[in-house]
Amino acid sequence: MKNRIPEAMILAVAVVIFGVFLYCGIGNVIDRDRVVHVRGLAEMEVPADKVFWGLNFNELGNDIPTIYKTISEKNAVVKDFLKKYGIQDSEITVNAPDVTDNEEIVYRENAPKFRYTVSSFISIASTNIEAIRKLQVAIAELASQGIALRANYADFQFTGLNSVKPQMIENATHNAREVAEKFAKDSESKLGKIRTASQGVFSIEDRDQNTPYIKKVRVVTTIDFSLED
Repeated sequence: MKNRIPEAMILAVAVVIFGVFLYCGIGNVIDRDRVVHVRGLAEMEVPADKVFWGLNFNELGNDIPTIYKTISEKNAVVKDFLKKYGIQDSEITVNAPDVTDNEEIVYRENAPKFRYTVSSFISIASTNIEAIRKLQVAIAELASQGIALRANYADFQFTGLNSVKPQMIENATHNAREVAEKFAKDSESKLGKIRTASQGVFSIEDRDQNTPYIKKVRVVTTIDFSLED
C-alpha cells in the first residue's frame, strides 16, 4: 500500500498538469477565434496622363480623285492646327478615307446631288492633356477654313496605377486599423496582429462628368485582426 502512494501522487500531479495545459489550450483556441473583420478604404484623385481623341469630317463630290485631293489638303491643315497647340506629329494618325456611294443607298427617283461622301478620320493619342483640353474649344476655328470637324468623346486615361498602389494600400490598411481599434475599444479588448488580409480590385473612374481629365482611384482592403484581453 505504501508503495502505491508515490504512484498516486505522481498521477495526481500529472492530472493537474494536464488540466493546466488543457485550460491553456482551450484559452488559446478561444483567443484564436476572437477576430474582428474590417474593410479599409483608400481614394486618391490623380490627373489623367494619356488621352485618345478622334476627329472626322466629310467631303462631298462626284469625282473621287478630286475629293481625295481635297481631303488630303484639309488633313494637312488639321495636322498643322493640332501641332500648333503642341500635339506631336508622332501622336497623330490619319486613317484611310471611307467612301460611300450615295447612289447605292437611295432610290433612283431620289438621286442625290453628290454621288460620293468621303469621310476622313484623324486619331490622336497624346500625353499632352492640357493641349487637348485647349483644342476641344479651339477646334471650331477650323470652320472658317471650310473644315467642319466633328470631335468624338475624348477618352482621358490614367496609366500610372503602379506608382500609387503602395501608398493607397498603406492608406487603406491604416483606415482598416482605425476601424478595428474602435471596435476593440468598444468591446473592451486590445487589438492584436493582422491575421489575414486581402487586397481588393483597384478602380479608376472620372471624378465627375465635367472633369474626365481628373480621375478617382479607389481600393478596398479586407483585413482580419486578432482581439486580445
